[in-house]
Amino acid sequence: MTRLDLQPFFRSTIGFDEIVEMLGGMTDNNRKPNQYPPYNIEKLKEEIYRITVAVAGFHEEDIDITKHNHLLSIEGRMTRKAEQENEDHTYLYKGIAERSFQLQFRLADHMNILGVDLENGMLCITMEREVPEALKPQKLKINTKKKEKTTLIEGKSEK
Repeated sequence: MTRLDLQPFFRSTIGFDEIVEMLGGMTDNNRKPNQYPPYNIEKLKEEIYRITVAVAGFHEEDIDITKHNHLLSIEGRMTRKAEQENEDHTYLYKGIAERSFQLQFRLADHMNILGVDLENGMLCITMEREVPEALKPQKLKINTKKKEKTTLIEGKSEK
């Protein structure tokens, strides 16, 4: 039996909730993503989303965030200064990852970035989907013609 793994698609899309929910039952949701750095995607309100990325050890100048068309890219680079600091001593055990990363998220149409915050090693990107009025569904009014008042005429029929 051939299985199609759509988890990578689900982990990198924002604003496609209906599609993800529809296809969600057809995939194995028990597998954990092997992704560095770890991140969360949250739906805060009907059209407001937030991506939170754990970027402990990265400074503001080490992180580049770009949005081009429907692609949001987050890139973190370990600076040469941080690498030189690590060369001054020998680790007996090194369990904290210090490596560059790149994450990409495909955004739905009309997604606007509201803000980007970096606090306590957590990078938060808040966005909102603003569908233009011209593209929103419109409620149409049904017009009915008023019936003309009819008069019943009684009479004898000619045979």
